[in-house]
This record gives sequence, structure tokens and C-alpha cells, in this order.
Amino acid sequence: MLVVGAAAVLALGSAGCSSKSDDSSGGGGSALSIQPLVQIGPDGKEVPKTEATAAADPAGDGKATCAPQVIGMVGPLTGGNAALGINVLDGVKLALDKHNKANPNCQVSVKQFDTEGKPQNATAVVPTVVSDASIVGLVGPTFSGETKATGQIISEAGLPALTASATNATLSKNGWKTFFRGLNNDDDQGAAVGKYLVNTKNFKKVCVVADNTDYGTGLAKSVSEALGAANDTSCAIGVKEGDKDFSAAVSKLSAAKPDAIFYSGYYAESAPFVQQLRTAGVTTPFVSADGSNDPEFVRQAGTASKDALLSCPCGPAPDKFASDYKALNGQAPGVYSVEAYDLTTILLKGIDAGKVTRPDLLEYVRTYKGTGLSKPFEFGPTGELSAARIWIYQVK
Repeated sequence: MLVVGAAAVLALGSAGCSSKSDDSSGGGGSALSIQPLVQIGPDGKEVPKTEATAAADPAGDGKATCAPQVIGMVGPLTGGNAALGINVLDGVKLALDKHNKANPNCQVSVKQFDTEGKPQNATAVVPTVVSDASIVGLVGPTFSGETKATGQIISEAGLPALTASATNATLSKNGWKTFFRGLNNDDDQGAAVGKYLVNTKNFKKVCVVADNTDYGTGLAKSVSEALGAANDTSCAIGVKEGDKDFSAAVSKLSAAKPDAIFYSGYYAESAPFVQQLRTAGVTTPFVSADGSNDPEFVRQAGTASKDALLSCPCGPAPDKFASDYKALNGQAPGVYSVEAYDLTTILLKGIDAGKVTRPDLLEYVRTYKGTGLSKPFEFGPTGELSAARIWIYQVK
């Protein structure tokens, strides 16, 4: 997902994008959680879940030898967007912990760089990252906006950059040589979700509400196109990141009486938005995507979040991963934790194979083919994954 998001700090519940509980019941809610509902393909129809029984293990065979190595992580670690960046960093940390415990003669550490998810901050931070010769690979940037602002700098430096979360579809169209995306992009997600709403949920009239971030506008465009005739442009609404008063939008949507409302943006806005809809008596099914797929959405929206459908190109975390993650990080995994773990594992496998320079590690990633906990990984010439697999979750 993710551009400059809006968000708050999270308390994540069990399992990747899924089974994310909200025990605190902030915003007046009861104990609700985000649960996996179904995995869908490009046509919006259910597809069998991929079992990651042969997932690559960051521990490897325990025989790796190398001089101390460093990878970087770039994303929001403070500020309103910290929840999503912390998810990624903690996934990185778990892969490193498993690797380093198993390989005493090849220790790999992470240098973390905080951007608050803001492009202007990233442009100040990334030159420091790429000029640090000790950093051979990068997990990040986290959001699409900061990736867009710094991708060329990273590419020119020859630094392999594997993002676990930046999903704006245009990112892979810039000619960058070091960009790899560990999940499907917004066009993939938007198309699958739009068709799911029409082909599976049978909604005939959907109003699309989009925030003004790169993520929100790009995803809304893809969803709107996939909805086809079900996309009612007369009730399409634009809002701004940081908005808290949605009374005008609520009034318009109440009058439109759609079968569903799709919100394209982040949970800092979608939570008060759905609260205000429900307070106004609008009971229309509420649908959003990975920008809202976080326990903070449930905590902040409270009972108003009940039954919301939330998509994500991320999959549920296996139980063993979730328990190991919580033991190390003190909280359960969240959105993109599994993807971050998988991408770090790819970098570690490259380092264990002796690819300890940027050019060598870049070539290793470019030609990598393997299975992760979240999905199979094989990157095309623009750094995109081959098959589209999107998860639909529901707040229950």
C-alpha cells in the first residue's frame, strides 16, 4: 500500500494482516478483530490458499560465513504513520534473529532510518542510506510516496531495494534497476477487489471515496475501473489526508443510498469516517483496503468497524511465525510483517551465498525464485511479482 499514510501507533493482533484483535476497544468498540475471509484472484473469485510448507528459512543450514554485514530499513518509525513501519521493521528483525542465532560466523544487522512516511523526509534520509557503503541491501522504502521520491537515487546507487508495502502501480514503471516489490500492486489489488464487489458480492451501486495521497488516488482509480457499471460517479468523493470532519461526504452518501462504500486511503481517516457514517444512520457496507487493514482502524472506529471488509495483498501469518514474532517483538505481527520477513530472508540467503556486494546481491535478488511464508517469490524485469493474489478480511 502506502504512500504518505495517515496512521497511528498500533497494537497488532495475531497473524499478518489477519486475526488482528482489538482488545482495548478504543473508540467505544467491543473486542473485534480483523479476520481472513477469502483469497481472491484477478477476477474477484475465490482461489485456493497457498500453503507455505516449503518456505525459505532465514536460518539456512547454519554454516554461513561472512564478515559482519548490514542491511537497511527505511520507513515511518515515529509519528502518525509509525504503526505500519514498525510492522515492517519487526518482520526484518525476526528474520535477522533467526539467521544470526543459527549462523554465528555470519552476523547481519539492520540500520533503521525513520522517515515518518513522508516523501520530503525520505529525500533527506535516503542519501545517507545510499552513501553508507556498509549497507548492501534495503528493505523499503515503506510507503509509495517516499519510494516515488527516492527510487531514482536508490537505483543510481545500485542498492537492492525490496519493499514490503509500497503498492502504487506506477513505481515499477520508472526504469529503476534496483526496485523489487514483495506483494501485488494497487492495480492488481484494485482490479481484484472491484471485481469481487461486483462478481462475488453482487453489489450494483458502489460509491468510491478517495483521499489525496498517491496511494489513495491510484487505488481508487483501479477499483473504479474494475467496478464498471457499478461505479456510480455521481457519488464519488475526494477527501484529504488529515481530514477529521466528513459531514459533507456522509450527507452525500446518505442521499445516494449505494449498495456499498469503498474508501481508498488510510485508517487515520477511514476510522472516523466510518464512525460518522454509522452515527448518521448510514448502514451501507463499508469496504476499504490495506491502508485501513490495521488494528488501529478497529480500535479507533470501535463498533462502527464491525463487518467492514478490508482487502490486502498481504496474507495471514502462520501460527509459528506469529508466536516467534510476538516473543521477539512483544506484539503480534501486523500488515506486511510477513512480507518484510520474507524479503529479508531473500537478502540473507544471498549474503549466505557470498553475495556481499551491492552488484552481486542485486543480481541474486533479480534471479531469485523461491517460496516464502506469504507467497512464491519470483521477480519480473520491472521488479513485480508474477501472479495476483489478494486477501479479503472482515472485522468480526
